Amino acid sequence: MVNKFIFDVDGTLTPSRQKIDEEFKYFLSNFMDMYPTYIVTGSDKSKTVEQLGEDLFNKAVMSFNCSGNEIWVKDKIIYKSDWTLPYEVEEFILELLNQSKFPIRTGNHIEKRNGSVNFSIVGRNANMNEREHYIKWDKETSERLRIVNKLMHRFENIDVVVGGGTGIDIFEKGKDKSQAIEKIKVYDKDALYFFGDQIFENGNDYTIAMMCDSNFNVKSWKETFKILEYMYYLDNF
Repeated sequence: MVNKFIFDVDGTLTPSRQKIDEEFKYFLSNFMDMYPTYIVTGSDKSKTVEQLGEDLFNKAVMSFNCSGNEIWVKDKIIYKSDWTLPYEVEEFILELLNQSKFPIRTGNHIEKRNGSVNFSIVGRNANMNEREHYIKWDKETSERLRIVNKLMHRFENIDVVVGGGTGIDIFEKGKDKSQAIEKIKVYDKDALYFFGDQIFENGNDYTIAMMCDSNFNVKSWKETFKILEYMYYLDNF
């Protein structure tokens, strides 16, 4: 039996949009030497490398970036989706942006990636204080979930999920993080363990988590660290 581990990044291995803790990075590097490990994130490669470091990124068996619409094996890209956001969806998103009562706008509200789009009311140029302001607003108003429901109701050819601390991920129908499972070689006795911070209906970790043998809906990288330390201890002592 081989235990294989799949990790989200933001909020799971790192604080959202920030670099990995150095102590955790050292532990995770050793952990990845022992277990086949995969990264599945909504971010592109450059942002993931910025957060984890190139050394840790290259230790993954595969890295599924842009929700699996871009696949890397170390520094080689082996798949890239050519899907683009339909014009009518983009126009509707801009309407939703204008309708939002959240007072702060920082720019870069629609970030187009390979095979996916990240939409943010506060904008991806927001600093940490502005992000925290929006995260608090979203918890109080459930704005992102309401936007997800509006988009899913209006457009049948896309999937829309809550992603990260402030964003909404949009992609072609069926092309969310769960598509990574098709590329991971799983044999009869293998066990897949998934760690993410958005394992709830309409969260961007939900569909892939439901396809794994076990999943851990963590509140932070510290919780991931604690669980992995316990698993490592059970296997080695």
